Amino acid sequence: MATWKPDPTFYPSARMAGDAPKETLAYVASFDPTRSVPDALDVVDLDPGSPDFGRIVNRVAMPNLGDELHHFGWNACSSCLCPNAPHPHSERRYLVVPGLRSSRIHIVDTKPDPRHPQIVRVHEPRDVAEQAGYTRPHTVHCGPEGIYVVSLANAEGDAPGGIFLMDHETFDIRGQWEIDRGPQQLAYDGWWHLGYDTVVTSEWGLPATFENGLVPEVLLGGQYGHQLHFWDLHTRRHKQTLDFGAENQLVFELRPAHNPTRPYGFVNSVISLKDLSSSIWQWYLDGDQWAARKIIEIPAEPADPDLLPPLLKGFSAVPPLVTDIALSLDDRFLYVSCWGTGDLRQYDVSDPEHPRLTGTVRIGGIVSRATHPKASGRPLNGGPQMVEVSRDGSRVYFTNSLYGVIDEQFYPDGVKGWMVKLDAAPGGGLALDGDFFVEWPDTHRPHQIRLEGGDCSSDSYCYP
Repeated sequence: MATWKPDPTFYPSARMAGDAPKETLAYVASFDPTRSVPDALDVVDLDPGSPDFGRIVNRVAMPNLGDELHHFGWNACSSCLCPNAPHPHSERRYLVVPGLRSSRIHIVDTKPDPRHPQIVRVHEPRDVAEQAGYTRPHTVHCGPEGIYVVSLANAEGDAPGGIFLMDHETFDIRGQWEIDRGPQQLAYDGWWHLGYDTVVTSEWGLPATFENGLVPEVLLGGQYGHQLHFWDLHTRRHKQTLDFGAENQLVFELRPAHNPTRPYGFVNSVISLKDLSSSIWQWYLDGDQWAARKIIEIPAEPADPDLLPPLLKGFSAVPPLVTDIALSLDDRFLYVSCWGTGDLRQYDVSDPEHPRLTGTVRIGGIVSRATHPKASGRPLNGGPQMVEVSRDGSRVYFTNSLYGVIDEQFYPDGVKGWMVKLDAAPGGGLALDGDFFVEWPDTHRPHQIRLEGGDCSSDSYCYP
């Protein structure tokens, strides 16, 4: 008699996931900023015992031009084990890969050969707009009820975005998730506290304010996103807004605690209009309401205006530009990407109200152009951007491109794509892996990373 067994990469708790086998592959979204050749999903060998360690071993080219592959995610993950919506027979097999510019969604099968994934379905932009009511799909998360896709605009591309759901087995688009969106106008990221029936969303801007680059008048006018929104997960209704103030622009990446008994999380604000600093905020449950407080502030660094891009010359400083963060599965270490200065920072947040800086590595950067041992001493541009952490917390990977047209605003000479690896000590501290430096072809730039079997930014758990 045959029995169904859960996918071995579904773990009831983050602690069990941390004890899982090490990843041997990474899937990396890479795009052509000139939109003249197809974007690709690249497969990178992460096995130190492999002759291909630190190399791109396969490229899955998209069928069209100009997608701008950005953030993508798994069809299913550990939340499939949750008691309110169990789907233990599902597999973490497919990657849902949207084009942020095109609004096209690709379904990529990583089985039977994980090194040679195949595109098995494509949702064309018109179908996404008609069936979801949204365009510019940005963030993909697998949840208990299906695949959540946070999108930045409505079907016409000129009004508020939100969340739509996809079936995690058929990949059919079910439709708009929100029943009552309340005052929410902008979108960016979305995640949840499953144990508290709460969804959290953050904010960027509408396509007209980013698809041709950041608009200085919009930024200096405090008109990009600066709020968090809290929703009831099951009634799908807006419950609360937290405003960080228009000074704190671009409230981006949401990283809830992995332990479902801990009702808090972290989010970054990319830039302060007061002094060009970046900040990390903690949101937390205070009684029956959500609250937030700034816990980390990273200052801008003085710089020679002759070394700065036109956008920054008048400030004589390099902003850190914190554009991504990642939280280790044990909720102990928060990793912070400073795309402007070139720092990747590690903070001990085991006491989330009082974080401690425990490690820093610098590579790239607008002014510093710090190099890597395998780069033969040549200056590197771009900086730590999309960051991903292994399940056991020992390895940190990051790439250096933010978004095609925005890359050129801060790095006018163009970003040459690369991916690096850091080794994280158990008690804190970071060291650059001198043997791992993946360079991208000049046609493409790398963005988000997903690790084989899951990673710290893809799963949510129902058990502590």
